[in-house]
Amino acid sequence: MNFALILVASPENPLSTAHLAHVQSMLDDMRIPMADAPPSWLGQHEAAELYLDDQLTREQLAALKQYGATQKLDIFCLAQTNRKKALLLADMDSTIIADETLDNIARIAGVGDKVVEITARAMNGELNFENALRERVAMLKGHNADILKQALEETTFNSGAKTLIKTMAKHGATCVLVSGGFTMYTEYVARQCGFAYNHGNHLDVSETEILGTVSDPILGRQAKEDFLNHYMAKLSLTPADTMAVGDGANDLAMLDASGLGVGYYPKPSLEKSLRHTIKYSDLTTLLYLQGYHKDEFIDETF
Repeated sequence: MNFALILVASPENPLSTAHLAHVQSMLDDMRIPMADAPPSWLGQHEAAELYLDDQLTREQLAALKQYGATQKLDIFCLAQTNRKKALLLADMDSTIIADETLDNIARIAGVGDKVVEITARAMNGELNFENALRERVAMLKGHNADILKQALEETTFNSGAKTLIKTMAKHGATCVLVSGGFTMYTEYVARQCGFAYNHGNHLDVSETEILGTVSDPILGRQAKEDFLNHYMAKLSLTPADTMAVGDGANDLAMLDASGLGVGYYPKPSLEKSLRHTIKYSDLTTLLYLQGYHKDEFIDETF
């Protein structure tokens, strides 16, 4: 039982014993040695794990993921040791929340089409993040600062976000929100979910209007990795004790540096660089990956 093969279902297609049997058959065909232990349900018809003696190669895992795609199953293979993590770093926009906050602000300001296009290219790694941020913020210059509050009120949390953070915090983990978005949003999202710390960019605003600039230094790709290293040192942890989650190209350094980096509905340029991705299930999958059972989850309304 050195490794766990974890299957997590989408809400539209519950996990069944037939799915588990098919995966076992695929493992037999690949001549993958399985441990002498039956599959275990982590959440009935939501998540289960099988036990292997050896780690899967990237090609073997890719073959299982191809089957998973036909059944809307996320599939992972992880070592059994050190599964529960002591530190989580999470991106905010399109990860913990469903929104891209700057896109929302721009839409309210009437410049949404221009900003959305730049955001999409930046998140896919086609543009320099810092330059793209400055370009988009400049389009907001002179707009009434009240639109920032309106965008905040429209914030939508992704399914499982609050459960993920509250459950990990209850079990002693430190959860940190790190975002290329703005501090007024990271502070709100952190408070709602229960993050211990949050970091974002500072949007320059007067009493009445958006000034069209962002204060230096800009929190981008390197800063996210730096924060991971900062909190590891602060808490006397190793990379094996850490997990990170994000969706965009500016998250890659943080995901690579963590012990378990997971792409959440990742942009294409990010997905091709990752072994672990969530494409069909929700953020509670990050709890299942750590070996938590459904009855250990903290309800989102708590």
